[in-house]
Amino acid sequence: METPLTKNIIKGKTIDLKIYEKSGGYQGLRKAMSKNPEDITSIVKESGLKGRGGAGFNTGQKWSFVPMGKDAPKEKYLIANADEMEPGTFKDRLLLEGDPHQLIEGMIIASYAIQASNAFIFMRWTYQNSADQIRKAIAEAHEAGYLGRNILNTGFDLDIHLHVSAGRYICGEETALLNALEGKRAIPRSKPPFPQVSGLFGKPTIVNNVETLCNLPHIIDKGKEWYKSLSITDEGGTKLYGVSGRVKKPGCWELPLGTTMREIIEEHAGGMLDGYKFRGALPGGASTDFLIEEHMDTVMDYSSAMKAGSRLGTGTLVILDDKTCPVGFVHNLEKFFAHESCGWCTPCRDGLPWVEKVLNAIENGEGVEKDMKILEFHTSYLSPGHTYCALAPGAMEPLQSALKYFREDFMKHINEKRCPWRNNYA
Repeated sequence: METPLTKNIIKGKTIDLKIYEKSGGYQGLRKAMSKNPEDITSIVKESGLKGRGGAGFNTGQKWSFVPMGKDAPKEKYLIANADEMEPGTFKDRLLLEGDPHQLIEGMIIASYAIQASNAFIFMRWTYQNSADQIRKAIAEAHEAGYLGRNILNTGFDLDIHLHVSAGRYICGEETALLNALEGKRAIPRSKPPFPQVSGLFGKPTIVNNVETLCNLPHIIDKGKEWYKSLSITDEGGTKLYGVSGRVKKPGCWELPLGTTMREIIEEHAGGMLDGYKFRGALPGGASTDFLIEEHMDTVMDYSSAMKAGSRLGTGTLVILDDKTCPVGFVHNLEKFFAHESCGWCTPCRDGLPWVEKVLNAIENGEGVEKDMKILEFHTSYLSPGHTYCALAPGAMEPLQSALKYFREDFMKHINEKRCPWRNNYA
């Protein structure tokens, strides 16, 4: 099984430029520079690469919305979203700290495809080691002639800048990220116009996830058909899958896109810890719907996860076991989302704190039956199309699925006026 994204990664070490080049690094860039920018976009589009940040939109198609040609704005921007704040997600950190030149090369290729002259890495402030490794990689790339003016004697110029964010979950939303990068309050923008046409400082801008960009050197170097062949399904490539929770070997693995949830949990994560049973999992980080035992053989690609009633999201599974209170589990998530609301729209600003308070009351034995209707109302009231961005709708996904699959647990709290799992945490 080929693992292009992680083939160089050794636990506790960072690959420098020399080792990266010996493993074939920057060969994809050299091939890219021999092609027209539009050809790069077509190859990426036809490879089937979907955004690995959660949305799953075709990467090449996203690039195709950027104005090109002699009448296009001269100033364009590429941004790598490294603001990895989705609870339960840690895949990008693996790439940033283990093989930073892979990201740099991918960013140069993407910048060349859209003809951007400046690129930014927007990084979560807590990723201090990641920031150190990226700074070193940028300096090495400059010294080797991969960044700066007249890259590889092609006439193409590019500088990459690291921006260490003050940090809020809302910055994962690309337009809020753009506002933060401009020094403004991190709130989402109205769309249209979309960033591809009017983004950073009003110029055409592409925002891609770290894992998405790291795929590019391999696609250009080995071809779109090779990339599609890595996947088990018709959605191309590999995926970084992670597992956290009470499993024997929590971690992150690069596997063919389309690996089943059962294989990820039972084979790669080693199964549940002795004495614990699987009850459910959030398959793509905290803002996805629960999948339960009946979904264990679900293929973990974008379309299949959606058919099962959830989303692949970031591909990092958060496990719920039989000795963890599902009400407390969801309450913890909603407390996070309520805290991270930017406050820009009323449903999110006021609705999420209300949801958190209701869940807190239920968890502490103070809930009443009508609280269930309040929670159900909010899953509809904060659904897509009712808020300014996807933060609140994402926050409702674990709640709405918990009400569906673990309703008896909620009612047990209300009827018994206590949390039945409280003794498990003593």
